Amino acid sequence: MVEKFWQTKTLAKMTETEWESLCDGCGKCCLHKIIEDESEEIHFTNVACELLNTKTCRCKKYEKRFKYVSDCFKVTLDDIDAFHWLPETCAYKRLLEGKELPEWHPLLTGSQSEMHKLGYSIRGKAVPESDAGDLEDHIIMFKL
Repeated sequence: MVEKFWQTKTLAKMTETEWESLCDGCGKCCLHKIIEDESEEIHFTNVACELLNTKTCRCKKYEKRFKYVSDCFKVTLDDIDAFHWLPETCAYKRLLEGKELPEWHPLLTGSQSEMHKLGYSIRGKAVPESDAGDLEDHIIMFKL
């Protein structure tokens, strides 16, 4: 059996292309979050960033997203402490924790269709930011 790059390299040793390919395209990191002031507990909402295409689960302006969304967060090893807010299914978080990629991950299946079919993406679940209203009304729990 041939080992895959994520099985032989640390996150720090991956090329930019390898790093980017770890993203399964679920769209969960592009949902608004509420962070409790006192406990710092994170609550995900089903409210999508204005740039998120809720059908493809991809950013409409990925290369220029920081120009349009000031609080957009880039997942890098430079801010590894912030990985705690990533969903449990996120490849970056899983690999950092020494876990395997989920069996439905596009790097294993060859496409995103299994992830969408099993409900691990935001497809069909997200509300556009412009239609949301109060974020507190949109707190959700993910299928993990």
